[in-house]
Amino acid sequence: MGEEPMSLKETFIVLVWAGVLSGCAAEVGDTEALEELVGESQGALLGGNALTANALNLNALNLNALNLNALNLNGLSAQNLAAIRDPGPSGALAREFMKYATSCALKSTASFNFSWTDASGTVHNERYPGLLGAAPTWANGPLDELGQRMVSSCVAARVNYYQVPVLLSARSLRDPLKTLSSSQELIDYPDVEGAFWGNLFAAQPYVNACYNSATVDNSRAYQRDCAAGHLMSDGQLVGCGVIRMVGPCSQVCQALNGAGQYYPSCVDRPGQSTATVKEVITTALP
Repeated sequence: MGEEPMSLKETFIVLVWAGVLSGCAAEVGDTEALEELVGESQGALLGGNALTANALNLNALNLNALNLNALNLNGLSAQNLAAIRDPGPSGALAREFMKYATSCALKSTASFNFSWTDASGTVHNERYPGLLGAAPTWANGPLDELGQRMVSSCVAARVNYYQVPVLLSARSLRDPLKTLSSSQELIDYPDVEGAFWGNLFAAQPYVNACYNSATVDNSRAYQRDCAAGHLMSDGQLVGCGVIRMVGPCSQVCQALNGAGQYYPSCVDRPGQSTATVKEVITTALP
């Protein structure tokens, strides 16, 4: 096994963790080229998942208003454009969110492009490429509710409590993230860690997360506390910012689909109602 050449995905993981262990502060940016290659080889793989939880608690970027506009320079409102062009900390969070949201929503053939000017007068030309295509119509018009939920679930799945980039498999009942029994991805990423669902674009934003009790230790080994639940010093299990940890997936979600290894549906608001939703992103690790 040790003598076999590493695959592209394995090489990516080694490089990412080498950057983390060496204290490299720019590991996400340094791996963008590899991330694009991985995305091209298997579209349901997500790299660089180190989104800060604070990026989901935005005041400057009105997510409820954002879903009413097309994800392009001409479609966004003046308020949304001002938020992502803000040279201060709020603008940095807004741009971070937009980068991940674009990657989740648009196909690899599309991108969101804009520029902003920092406090020193330097112009930054941004290009956020699409990847998964979970809500591709957002490029030309408002997000419908299905799109809102798919983007919300995908973005939440990429939040990392420690801001450590991790390569993972993202799966769903909804196309284009439905995995098939013949997929090599199921072999390479066998440990289903949990699921994410909700709607960040709702009038009252919410996102839920649940964990797979059988793989919690593996998730913690990858520092995926937003999936396994973050353990406080008093032993309390908490979520990540707006992401609410609701406990084991077995208590709130339909049983794992055996062929595709994803949760087909979960209770939309555990503890409040029994209604279920199918716009769920299941994540898995090597």
